[in-house]
Amino acid sequence: MFQHQILKNYVRKQAFFAILGAIGGLTLLKFLFDYLAEIEDVKDGYSYLDAFYYIVLSTPQSLQEYMPIGALVGAVIGLGLLANNSELTVIQASGLSRFHIVAWVIQPAMIFVLIGLLLSQFVIPTTNQLARQIKSQQPLIATSLNGYWEKTDNQIIHIDYADTQGKLKNVKIWQLSNTGKLQSVIRAETGSFYSPKRLTTTKQAGWFLNDVKQISINANGSSQLTQHEQLSVQLPIEPSSIYLLTLRPDDMSLSDLAEHQRLLAKDNHRSLPHEVAFWRKSLSPFAVLSLVLVACSFVFGSLRSQSLGFRLVIALLLGLLFSYVQDLVGFISLSTGFSPLLMVLFPIVLSAIMGIYLIKTKH
Repeated sequence: MFQHQILKNYVRKQAFFAILGAIGGLTLLKFLFDYLAEIEDVKDGYSYLDAFYYIVLSTPQSLQEYMPIGALVGAVIGLGLLANNSELTVIQASGLSRFHIVAWVIQPAMIFVLIGLLLSQFVIPTTNQLARQIKSQQPLIATSLNGYWEKTDNQIIHIDYADTQGKLKNVKIWQLSNTGKLQSVIRAETGSFYSPKRLTTTKQAGWFLNDVKQISINANGSSQLTQHEQLSVQLPIEPSSIYLLTLRPDDMSLSDLAEHQRLLAKDNHRSLPHEVAFWRKSLSPFAVLSLVLVACSFVFGSLRSQSLGFRLVIALLLGLLFSYVQDLVGFISLSTGFSPLLMVLFPIVLSAIMGIYLIKTKH
């Protein structure tokens, strides 16, 4: 038993440093390539130093994305080095099964799973927004393709960005007639919600937009531009909710995504991009573990027929394939409306089954 404990610690140490090196190496390579690509966007107002800060702030996201592939490559390297020195054969000859060894490799991989979850929950939402702030040189304004969209019977509302206090930026409202014809377009630079505690005697509680430009379209097709310093509007959202509803899925923590789904469910709405992001983050630990199983299956067996380098290349290709399949099933879910949970689970279950099968049958 004492001998097995020594072997266990030895294998876990080898796997830990191999996975650490693989994740660090892949992240560093992406950092360098992303910085070289970002240099092309350097211009007045966006310097080389700004590009560097942008890539630094984007690194936590890259680190989390490379956790599964890094665990796969690191497990192959760690066990492969043991196999090259015949240490893996000696460990199995001592009476330990392959699945005992696999369990030892999985244990240090769980450390990186925990790191990935912590990054997703506490670090990435903040660093991603700060990175976009540097790139846009504007105070945290999202692109018009994102943000919050809402369609009522006679309005289409779009809000680019909102903070946790309910302050809005880049608000657009399209006012429609009962027949669906466009009647007016409102665009405001900022907006905020006035609660009873903040009111003056002349204002009522509600949403107020600032620096407003309004284009009114008459029945004869002519238009008129009106500017308002401040305009009261009706928005079907609560100040406490709008912040979550304007965030991109990649910028949200797991708890934010869960709260986002709860808010939409209250109005019988759903957002498939946010659901896909929620399940990908929730099931990321299982994605890492399934790829570790695949990695271990590559190492067991004789290295005479296939070298460690060859197996490492195949493992890396499989890891990239896994990442692409994850993206593909996400797109399929978005385009067809099929269950995001099942689509995200598909590549994870498939790789786990393949890994277990190969471990059992490899000679």
